[in-house]
Amino acid sequence: MKYCLTTLLLVNSLAVGQEALSLKTRIPLPNVKGRLDHSGVDVKGQRLFVAAVGNNTLEVIDLKSGQRVRTIADLEEPQGVYYDASSNRLFVACGGNGVTNVYDGTTFKLVATYKFPDDADNIRYDARGKQVIVGYAGAKQLRKREEGTGGLGYLDMNGKLIREVVIDAHPESFRLEEKGTRIFVNVPDKQEIEVVDAAKGTILARWPVTSAKNNFPMSLDEAHHRLFVGAWMPPRLLVFDTESGKQVASGEIAGNTDDLFYDANKGRIYVLTSQGFLDVFQQKDPDHYDRIARYPTPPGTQTGLFVPEWGTLFAGVQGRSEQQRSEILVYETK
Repeated sequence: MKYCLTTLLLVNSLAVGQEALSLKTRIPLPNVKGRLDHSGVDVKGQRLFVAAVGNNTLEVIDLKSGQRVRTIADLEEPQGVYYDASSNRLFVACGGNGVTNVYDGTTFKLVATYKFPDDADNIRYDARGKQVIVGYAGAKQLRKREEGTGGLGYLDMNGKLIREVVIDAHPESFRLEEKGTRIFVNVPDKQEIEVVDAAKGTILARWPVTSAKNNFPMSLDEAHHRLFVGAWMPPRLLVFDTESGKQVASGEIAGNTDDLFYDANKGRIYVLTSQGFLDVFQQKDPDHYDRIARYPTPPGTQTGLFVPEWGTLFAGVQGRSEQQRSEILVYETK
């Protein structure tokens, strides 16, 4: 096993290392309280969709004006978000009741719903099948974590279930190959990564995650056959070889993370953490990564979205008090 991940010192809570990101602006989210979860984007329309899980709302932000323009209320713990430009459909997965809602992307009228057993969470898009994939928990698992299964549910643009893939436990983040046919799935309750054959809907392999626990977020560098995983105990960035299934690198991050992103243009990994820092790693080669910068963020800023078309990273700040109100930090890559 290879390890070569150097770190830089944190000095007086200021950003350190080379200038990898610059804070462009902050977008306030008035009256939004609690934790923010995942986000989606309308690239052409320049809109950001934010799942405010602690507020039970979906927030729509116009990035041209830098303002929130719509709130979809009365959701039960919204978590995953995906906007499909070709159909103008907005998908929102809710953890509280397992429901995935489908909205018209212009009027935000609810056009369909699908009820999974429990805890609908991360959403990804299957470009081959032109379907949306939702990760969810089995009904037993939410009540008793050591039992039950989870799954990946494929929905068409009208919210109709096409097929399901059974996962050994609740799936957290998952990533699809664009050139290959595999799906990599973080399954923290089993402390493993499950590799799914997307065509057959079967599990090809189970890769153990042994150096840290609670493997939640994930990103993929398909060109170099590398999978990036964020673990919580201890807080680590783990790098896996997708050909062998072996861990090839590991490095310390500031705290728990729910979102991390690989920037193929810059060869960087951006890790949003709960402990008040955004970590940036530089890929030297597929087996070597340096932490080149660390930026202070408000505590709990551990979710967001990276939009490669713009070279922009959005970070969600959760409203905890009058001093720390909900907002979106907008970073540009340097």
